[in-house]
Amino acid sequence: MIAKRATGYRLVIEKSTVPVQTGAQLRRHLAVHSGKALLYEVASNPEFLREGSSVEDFLHPDRIVIGVDSPRAADLLRAIYEPILTQTFDCPVHGNCGQRKELHFLVTDTGSAELIKHASNSFLAMKISFINMVANLCEVVGADVTKVAEGMGLDPRIGSAFLSPGIGFGGFCLPKDVQAFIRIAEKSGCDFTLLREVEKINQYRVEHFLEKIRRELWVVRGKKIALWGLAFKPNTDDIRFAPALALAKALIAEGAVVRAYDPQAMTKAGAVMPDIIYCSDVYDAARGADAILIATEWDEFRRVDWKRLLALVEQPLLIDGRNVLDPVEADRHGFHYVSVGRGQVSRARSITAPRAHTCLPTEEDVHEVSF
Repeated sequence: MIAKRATGYRLVIEKSTVPVQTGAQLRRHLAVHSGKALLYEVASNPEFLREGSSVEDFLHPDRIVIGVDSPRAADLLRAIYEPILTQTFDCPVHGNCGQRKELHFLVTDTGSAELIKHASNSFLAMKISFINMVANLCEVVGADVTKVAEGMGLDPRIGSAFLSPGIGFGGFCLPKDVQAFIRIAEKSGCDFTLLREVEKINQYRVEHFLEKIRRELWVVRGKKIALWGLAFKPNTDDIRFAPALALAKALIAEGAVVRAYDPQAMTKAGAVMPDIIYCSDVYDAARGADAILIATEWDEFRRVDWKRLLALVEQPLLIDGRNVLDPVEADRHGFHYVSVGRGQVSRARSITAPRAHTCLPTEEDVHEVSF
């Protein structure tokens, strides 16, 4: 449509996350479909907005990347972003003194700009899978992965972001971009085995968490499970590739009754998983529960009323898949607390062992745990 209708100079800007060389393909299509003299250029301007904070990220970005082939295209994009590039801010020393700050405005070629988004998201996914792999080792040797991550994050070359262990990353961006980056590399003849391992580690996280649940409950069938969190991350209702849904599906398949609560994602989850019982709040979900599982790190879960919660559950077992809660605090309020990559705090015996059984469990009841 642009090629057929536009007259004079036009700058066509790609904003979507696209495979490298998409800009070159757009140029060829514009040349083929333009029936008249048309001076056009194609630029890449990848976006780095996070779900749940996109407005803040747009107005206060950590960097703006443009891929262009001429100074004219660069000047046009800089003019578009001028209000954001040079904005006043509160000086930490003098307050609102009207100082100006210059944000990172990276100008590169189109292909490099297209690669930056895929490379960035793939690297973040790699950090998550790496710390999850370290968490597995911490569980075996009795170390605390949160302290390991803290020590790693103090190194400015590493940083603390995306070093939170758990049940794996989800959403649409990271899984999609990792897969796309692998395909792009393989198509170009490059070996991206590293990213395939990142995927493999992430895909096993739900099963690893299920092993924790089986070990604590002995038998999953017939148990009431409170599932806190359905979205793949807090501050969004996005359930695409959400580990919580994979977890719920597996538990229901093993015969558990899953009662779930999420501040935003229950409507979307209900459309794809009607077998879950959706509850009004965390306490409603925990009513009569044999175990409480935390699958999304909503701040609301950190402000739980421990006394009220303890009075509602059938068994005070809390298995935290995001390390949201303080183990000492949970233990102090009478909960048997299990987390990811951290040693067990509870001084009591496992409170979830069968209370009335005098016989040993059968082979069907026992799931061997291996690391």
